[in-house]
Amino acid sequence: MTTIFDAPEDFAATALAGFAELYSRHVRLVRGGVVRATAVPKGKVSVVVGGGSGHYPAFAGYVGPGMADAAVAGDVFASPSTAAVARVCRQAHRGGGILLGFGNYAGDVLNFGVAAERLRSEGIDVRIVPVTDDVASAPAEAHAKRRGIAGDLVVFKIAGAAAEAGLSLDEVERIARRANDRTVSFGVAFDGCTLPGAGGPLFSVPEGRMALGLGIHGEPGIKEEAIVSARELAGLLTGKLLAERPAGARRVAALLNGLGSTKYEELFVLWTTISRLLKDAGLEIVAPEAGEFVTSLDMQGCSLTLTWLDGELETYWKAACDTPVLKRGGEIRTVPATDTIANEDATPVFGPASAGSKEGAACIARLVGHVADALRDAEDELGRIDAQAGDGDHGQGMRRGSAAARDAIEYAVTAGAGAASALAIAGDAWADRAGGTSGAIWGLLLRAWSNALSDEDGMDEAAVVRGARLALDGVTRLGRARVGDKTLVDALVPFVETLEAAFAAGKPLKAAWADAAEAARAAAVATAGLTPKLGRARPLAERSIGHPDAGAVSLALVAGVVGASL
Repeated sequence: MTTIFDAPEDFAATALAGFAELYSRHVRLVRGGVVRATAVPKGKVSVVVGGGSGHYPAFAGYVGPGMADAAVAGDVFASPSTAAVARVCRQAHRGGGILLGFGNYAGDVLNFGVAAERLRSEGIDVRIVPVTDDVASAPAEAHAKRRGIAGDLVVFKIAGAAAEAGLSLDEVERIARRANDRTVSFGVAFDGCTLPGAGGPLFSVPEGRMALGLGIHGEPGIKEEAIVSARELAGLLTGKLLAERPAGARRVAALLNGLGSTKYEELFVLWTTISRLLKDAGLEIVAPEAGEFVTSLDMQGCSLTLTWLDGELETYWKAACDTPVLKRGGEIRTVPATDTIANEDATPVFGPASAGSKEGAACIARLVGHVADALRDAEDELGRIDAQAGDGDHGQGMRRGSAAARDAIEYAVTAGAGAASALAIAGDAWADRAGGTSGAIWGLLLRAWSNALSDEDGMDEAAVVRGARLALDGVTRLGRARVGDKTLVDALVPFVETLEAAFAAGKPLKAAWADAAEAARAAAVATAGLTPKLGRARPLAERSIGHPDAGAVSLALVAGVVGASL
């Protein structure tokens, strides 16, 4: 159990501040993450990594010469916000472009993806490499759907070394992708983990049993088996990974990772058989590591990662680095960084807006206020639905996000913003405060919708309908969900299609919206019969069957509230 904390909601931020103070030789604290404490040459590719907190030393422990230039940290087990990713990237950028690395989780994919688009619009070249090493989360033929677990360290180490060597962004991206394609991991848990302030673990394992194929965000394993001896466990771990050995692979990087409560001595015992089995398979082990590299708070368990090396990957795997978690090679000559840390984002500045557009902004603000009130009241119920196969934080995230959106749009209206700018900043605030998958989706949804509006012209019903289509397109493009995947998209698609059809048939916006809201409600209810294909619920599909998707339910709720208030 996580026992040392003050306010649970401040746990991640306080831990990051303590880390930055203890390791000030390596890192400097920036709001939402850390950047190198040493100077970085101009023109160098910046490797920025990140994800939720609770996995230390991932990801802040990877920052230093020879590895990452910066790390973004979200709340415990929650993706960092889009704003945090963009802020840390701007601080780390040295003119050579940015490689963004993170585990392949829906919230991270969305938040890092939206941040990359913001940065590209500012003229910064950004590439994205999600790590997909967990063999338990998807079959080999669906490698791109796999989760990222302890393979993060190997991929980021190789990418960081390539960037440190002065390679171009194209080359760093190519090498990072090759490292990811040749990296596989598998883990087991003997007990779950407990969030700060929670009364019990996110999952538990019966005495004498172990969970196979666990996640690192408190997700249970995909199945349970009886605990076996160290020799048998070594055979299980290596067997899962050797089954995916590429033809001709002879040299391998190996990482034996403890998940938080498994002692180093236990890992050492396990390694004796793992190394023998790998050698018996004709493999030469290159620079192996054992210890805690990607943890899950206090989870008891371990994982094994193998990277099938070629000459290029081996060079960068063995290259020198100096970070809080990993130090290799001789001393790397550095000098302290002298750039100024920019902790605050610029205050929004709104351009001129017509009286009609300002009136539209005030109307949208009123609707957002009603939505925030409704989501506050629905927090517990949405959390209960989400807990069936997720981590139960959907209601909390929706409450936080909508409240932040209300505050932001009220500020925008007071500052004289038009409808497009007001809705866009409300979306940004929702994403930044809610965090996680739902925050990223709603931020993207509202910002995309705002592109159909104008600060010069008054609100137009046809523009509102066009905005719905833009919102849907944005969510499906970056979020990659489709109808049937058991996500918010299952309710959003019928909402948009019904809205468009009813409006095209001549119904006024209020009536068309009412039809669309009812379609979304019915579709949300129908998600109870679906099997999840994306996100954390996917490995726990059986638990989800019979329960509606929390994201679809909350979207239908929002649609209904807006319809009643138009």
